[in-house]
Amino acid sequence: MKKFKKSEIVLMVLVVVLIGVSEYYFLIRNEPLKAIFIGLWCPTILGFLILFNRKR
Repeated sequence: MKKFKKSEIVLMVLVVVLIGVSEYYFLIRNEPLKAIFIGLWCPTILGFLILFNRKR
């Protein structure tokens, strides 16, 4: 089984935190545009992670 690198784990934790922050802005603060802006960073970060893993 392939182990995850420390950088991959950090990026995955960052994505989970960003999803939580986006949900907070959408549900609690009632700022949907800011929530969408923050939430769109998650697929971007995951896309870069996939791209860099395919380069190796």
